[in-house]
Amino acid sequence: MRPRYLTKSRFKQALECPTKLFYTGKKDEYADNSQTDDFLMALAKGGYQVGELAKYYFSGGHDIDSLDYEESLSQTEELLKQENVIIYEAAIRFENLFVRVDVLVKKGNHVKLIEVKSKSLRTVDEFYTQTGIKSEWKPYLYDVAFQKHVLTKAYPEFTVEGMLMLADKTVNATVDGLYQRFLINDTGTGRLSITAKDTDDLGVPILKAENVDHAIELIWNGKEMLGDEELSFADYVHALSEAYAADKKLEFGVSGACKSCQFRSENGLKSGFHECWTSMTPLSNEQVSQPLVTSIWNSRKTDSFIKDGIYLQKDVDPEELGNIKANPPKSGLQSAERQRMQVEKSREKDNSIYLDREGLAFEMSQVTYPLHMIDFETTAVPIPFHKGTRPYEQHAFQFSHHIIEKDGSVRHSTQWINEVPGRFPNFEFVRALRDALANDSGSVFRYSHHENTILNAIRRQLVVSDETDSDRLIKFIDSITHRTEGKGKDAAEFAGPRDMIDLCDWVQRFYYDPETNGSNSLKAILPSILNRSKKLQGKYGEPIYGSEIESLNFKDHIWLQKDGDWLLSPYKQLPKLWEKHDRDEVDRLINPTDELEDGGAAMTAYNYMQFDEMSEVERKATIAALYHYCELDTLAMVMLWEGFQDLISN
Repeated sequence: MRPRYLTKSRFKQALECPTKLFYTGKKDEYADNSQTDDFLMALAKGGYQVGELAKYYFSGGHDIDSLDYEESLSQTEELLKQENVIIYEAAIRFENLFVRVDVLVKKGNHVKLIEVKSKSLRTVDEFYTQTGIKSEWKPYLYDVAFQKHVLTKAYPEFTVEGMLMLADKTVNATVDGLYQRFLINDTGTGRLSITAKDTDDLGVPILKAENVDHAIELIWNGKEMLGDEELSFADYVHALSEAYAADKKLEFGVSGACKSCQFRSENGLKSGFHECWTSMTPLSNEQVSQPLVTSIWNSRKTDSFIKDGIYLQKDVDPEELGNIKANPPKSGLQSAERQRMQVEKSREKDNSIYLDREGLAFEMSQVTYPLHMIDFETTAVPIPFHKGTRPYEQHAFQFSHHIIEKDGSVRHSTQWINEVPGRFPNFEFVRALRDALANDSGSVFRYSHHENTILNAIRRQLVVSDETDSDRLIKFIDSITHRTEGKGKDAAEFAGPRDMIDLCDWVQRFYYDPETNGSNSLKAILPSILNRSKKLQGKYGEPIYGSEIESLNFKDHIWLQKDGDWLLSPYKQLPKLWEKHDRDEVDRLINPTDELEDGGAAMTAYNYMQFDEMSEVERKATIAALYHYCELDTLAMVMLWEGFQDLISN
């Protein structure tokens, strides 16, 4: 029988919720929505490539390739007999604890334990608050603390230095194509491999190993809560390992963190989420499937409600959802009002939409025609694609652009994608976007903040660039964006005359549909508006897209298809970029907790396109699919505009 060791990944799950230890690894029994595609995650996050690059910064080491516990432990133990040695994936066990150390450097009895992560930082000060460790860094620092605990217990004769190796955001790559030198291979064996090439000159190191022993001491000397019990770190780890080894379920109550629980299913396999909520609350299985307080949009009071024994939205007192300002800076729903509406509609089982006709009509009357709907696809990787760029520097590689004329006619006007592997895209991207928007002074629309953020990032690149037209491009960016310069009392706001209008902001202030369950993502809002607007159903239920309505990628396309009584989302009709997953699935894999970040599928495809090993046939097919993806995003914005017009008039 395979040993039930508490490993790094399981310890991380226990930090999120100790009960997860009972559900994890039982893929034939419990639904697990976190079972990801490692290949796609590697393309999106760059973790495997960062791990491989780290080996070249600590060269001359020995790989422990075996996945077998005993074999990997034996190989590691034999290597540790050497006076000086470097080991990659060193296997260490103490009692029921087992870790694989990314890089272990041994000199005599002094050992550097190096955990390699694809996260980035500038200085170690980013780890800390005035009173302890920042919450965003806790998973990483607790990981190293756990590994050091296991290593020092297993080899008490060693003096261990805990280190975290991260992408250095203060350093620019000094060689071109660093990312492309580490090709990701899906071996089909359950473990990815990296093929490295041209590694003789990797330039200035873009990863740095930081000593984190101070953080480890804070963790080791602190107290951890396991239910109502306060434990030392060592006792906390021991309690978790004992529970996991015995396959014992640790139940200490539900919380707001349950919202992101991956062990959730409405049908098929067992739902760990439902088991927890039925065993740790008075709710029945049927009640757990009703709207819970964890789904209240943008709520910061979830844990407070749960502490008071309030689990269902219908039981929430709307007055508890925050104050409503007498003179808000913007018209429309405030956050507290939107939350109250969600709760009240849940209580009354009211599935009708809310529409602020007057407020929305006023905003729509202030626009200048023709209207421009734009959407960007971008990527940011830990190992830079290009010389002169830093880890996680933004790359804008694609945009789509629809135009709506005053007479209501629509056309897919422009699209652009960087088709050349290894070419820095940002400045050509802005030139193409400028040309697309330069023919008039019509209003420009985006959905959420992403486009504004990206253009301001490119602006900063242009300021320090040698581009001959940088001033012209900066002027264009300034005309359609807003930004804040300075901090505190010295902060100054700048907004261009065509500052992009955020359709997501309009949705939040003027429109609510209970069917979206509080989500404001375009993928949730599009099916909502299609199902609520008879005009849209009549128009896009006909094969006019790519004929009467000009399209650069579709021909005679019918966008509306039925899924029972509910219209199927157009996003479900797109061609798959990846054989195993549709776009929605990939986006959820890459960004499981951010509902407004929908670019995971395009990002992974573009990152893969940077490898020369991709065939020309595969590259052309990928580009064609990317064009379809991005076009639908701006078409969805068109449909939202048209749907709003229809709902206002009716």
